[in-house]
Amino acid sequence: MTTRPRFDRIVVIFNPHSTGSAAELAAELGAELTRRLPRTTVRLRPTERAGHARELAGEAARVPRSLIVSVSGDGGYNEVVDGVMQAGDTGTVCAVMAAGNANDHRRTTREQALGDAIVAGEVRHLDLLRLTVGEGPGTVVRYAHSYIGVGLTPIVAIDLEKGGKNSLREIVSVVRTFARFRPFAVTLDDGTRRNLDSLLFANIAQMAKYATISATGRPDDGRFEVIALPHVSKWKVLGVAIRAATRGLGPQPTATAYRFVTHKPTPLQLDGEVLAVEAHTPVRVEIAPGALATVG
Repeated sequence: MTTRPRFDRIVVIFNPHSTGSAAELAAELGAELTRRLPRTTVRLRPTERAGHARELAGEAARVPRSLIVSVSGDGGYNEVVDGVMQAGDTGTVCAVMAAGNANDHRRTTREQALGDAIVAGEVRHLDLLRLTVGEGPGTVVRYAHSYIGVGLTPIVAIDLEKGGKNSLREIVSVVRTFARFRPFAVTLDDGTRRNLDSLLFANIAQMAKYATISATGRPDDGRFEVIALPHVSKWKVLGVAIRAATRGLGPQPTATAYRFVTHKPTPLQLDGEVLAVEAHTPVRVEIAPGALATVG
């Protein structure tokens, strides 16, 4: 007795100029899936520029019974997930194979080898973070699979990933980040003004390979962790970073929605991808329960 494969088409998206071995990994995965799923069309789609993975994913999501695999770090997977979500409710399934600087999402959600998971076709659903910037006709909506951050903590996390743990490059990049960083102010939904060094909304419990930001966070619990660091001396902020890297930050407050207004132009980071936000802009972060259909 034969059964129909879960996916009619698999699209593997990768950056051929990645700092890692994305092209080689994509080719190996494509060959494995072609061999193991002979009745399924497998296509390799290299990206050509920043943001291209979002376009390719949105295009692929319009074809029924598709699986889109991102061979990338967290940033590349962010583009793929966001592209699929922007395409609407198409039933598209996403997956990620870690490549590039780091992929915290894959590391923290992995259940089995990706090839085996795709062949089995057992889909599970994880939460996403939905970011809404602005109001009215100019509103921007974006999705993140792992975190949305403002301020120092996500910046340092990305610098750590780029430098590599215990490397001289890591030390230099973090010192430079501390030297040029300034706190920021936001007004919360209840009218309270807060001066912060970092504001992080997390859907996973770990960042930057080894920093544990929450003791209880899961990507399928219908909530996100809110890690807010009020403005203190830079050495105290460094102490928080060291605590996250050693014993973890422990349990954190959780929410399903969080709103604030920026005071100055403020960059937001979604899984490492940067989105510039103008001053006096309302920002809303919400949980999208079970929005990401995935395997792996």
